[in-house]
Amino acid sequence: MLNRRTFLATGTAATALAVGAPAMAKASLGEISAYLNQLQTAVADFTQVNDDGTISTGRIYIKRPGRCRFDYNPPEKTLVMVGGGQVAIFDAKSNAIEPEQYPLSRTPLSIILERNVDLARRNMVVGHREDGPKTIVVAQDPENPDYGTIELVFTANPIELRQWVITDGAGARTTVILGDLKKGGDLSSTLFNIPYEVGQRGG
Repeated sequence: MLNRRTFLATGTAATALAVGAPAMAKASLGEISAYLNQLQTAVADFTQVNDDGTISTGRIYIKRPGRCRFDYNPPEKTLVMVGGGQVAIFDAKSNAIEPEQYPLSRTPLSIILERNVDLARRNMVVGHREDGPKTIVVAQDPENPDYGTIELVFTANPIELRQWVITDGAGARTTVILGDLKKGGDLSSTLFNIPYEVGQRGG
């Protein structure tokens, strides 16, 4: 079962990116912030490595600011929606129509979904390093470090978000590895509308 802790925390194995580009200078925080701010809508397949070593797959939809959707492939049949400042987890294995919900602001994912990303502000970044062709940025809410951290992995030329690792306050980790991002295009607001989804399920 995919619960709150599993979604926000999982994946201890270091996953190598299949990138053949030579090593180069790491992307600056300003360049990465600009990239995230211009990323308005995107769709990609994803692979999730869970804290217990299990693997889930699915498709992610991003509509900035503040909206995201994880459709998990069978047999998981789980749906995670981010919208209206909330994270909602619909678990098809239970008969509950109402999802488990909690504020987006309490998760590190809020850092990349906020309206104006500025990774250099408020001592948000606690790590910024180069690893071959990758730039890795580790960020957290400086006012609430107990919410956990998000480790963002980017490639360069052009800058592209390739994966992230969310670690919650208890140390549990979730790694999400993205396929090719299909950027641009219109995504229906109903994809991120939690009350609408509840209604569709008979709530």
